[in-house]
Amino acid sequence: MSFKFEKLKVWQKAVDLAAEANELAKSFSKDELFILSAQIKRAADSVSLNIAEGSTGQSNAEFKKFLGYTLRSNVEVAGCIYLARKRNLISDEHFSDIYARCEEILVMINGLKNSLE
Repeated sequence: MSFKFEKLKVWQKAVDLAAEANELAKSFSKDELFILSAQIKRAADSVSLNIAEGSTGQSNAEFKKFLGYTLRSNVEVAGCIYLARKRNLISDEHFSDIYARCEEILVMINGLKNSLE
């Protein structure tokens, strides 16, 4: 591994979240193709992408700024799964699994931000 972000557990978990969100979006109805499907995929991808972008060649202050974007994207994923559950696109069990992943990533992002002070 040659990039700093590749060693970060939070980045690895974010990549897993993005993969799960992509699979989840494939199960949504065609009505959601350009709405919720696209939104959850973009938000989940942004979690790992912002960690990667902010970690490489940036100051701690700049990295913290990108972690703020990461945090917001992670919360957006949580918001998307609430909508998916409300629209009967996912089960309560699947909702709970993804929600727990988002919570774990949230804690890790905040921990990483705090370590940069």
